Amino acid sequence: MPTIEEIVVQPPQSVTWQVHLDRAMWIGGVRGLMLQALHPLAMRGVWQNSNFQEDPFGRLRRTADFVGRVTFGSPEDADEIGRRVRGIHRQLRIQSEGRTYRVDDPELLLWVHCAEVSSYLEVARRGGLGITERQADRYLREQRKSATYVGLHLEDVPGSLAEMDAYFKQARPSLQVTPEAAATVRFLLWPRLPQELRLLSPGKPAYFPFGALCYYTLPDWARRMYGVLPEVPKATVTAALKAFRLTMNSLPEPVHDRAFMPSTRDMLARARQRLGAAGYDVSKGLKGLTDPRRWPGGDRRTPHHRSAA
Repeated sequence: MPTIEEIVVQPPQSVTWQVHLDRAMWIGGVRGLMLQALHPLAMRGVWQNSNFQEDPFGRLRRTADFVGRVTFGSPEDADEIGRRVRGIHRQLRIQSEGRTYRVDDPELLLWVHCAEVSSYLEVARRGGLGITERQADRYLREQRKSATYVGLHLEDVPGSLAEMDAYFKQARPSLQVTPEAAATVRFLLWPRLPQELRLLSPGKPAYFPFGALCYYTLPDWARRMYGVLPEVPKATVTAALKAFRLTMNSLPEPVHDRAFMPSTRDMLARARQRLGAAGYDVSKGLKGLTDPRRWPGGDRRTPHHRSAA
């Protein structure tokens, strides 16, 4: 019988599973892109080396694929996508003010990582996922491993809330709203849908509240820098975020997973098969495995029955 470390990169016992299986991740992903855009050189790299202008939602789905593979995929899945990402980044360059920079510059990779994982964590916690500060620190420590797949070193990546706060304080003086950053927020508030989702175009006006919610979850200092939308009470944003999370978490896993790329769905199906063969109860999908009662040897009776036993 293979060990859990041979089945998935992050085990169901990790805080990463709780955060990354929470449907608030969609808000966190777009928030992360908005935050990343404030780094002038990182944003210029995206602008010059991708089709983000035409398909921002596509980039979100590709990010979801990477996060999924380095969380729920096998070690081989994670190693393969890590090699692919590092290989692509190694070949790309950024032209800025007469100078040439590497896309895989550690400073840029670290900024993208921190903007992304801090967004996932902040949105999930604010949306109602019961994560303590100690668990939040553990999540960030776990995410150091994910950072190694893009070429960063464990010791260079913030591994606690205090370290992440210190990182952003250090980074803020170099951030600015460039024309590319301003355009990015506009794209994310009103994106162009990828070809396979064009059938949803009649419902596109309903997307704006989603994009606005992503914007309003940004840190206060980031919203002040952008100044794109008028401010609203924080309590209103939190209530809207909780409502979104509750609605999305009620969707059956097969329905929710249609938003992913086909290759991502295939990878998740393989993860369910491997975990099922290892004795995990996957009848409720991967999301059901956040319940320890569905782990091998777990007591799958209800908490009420357990307390009465």
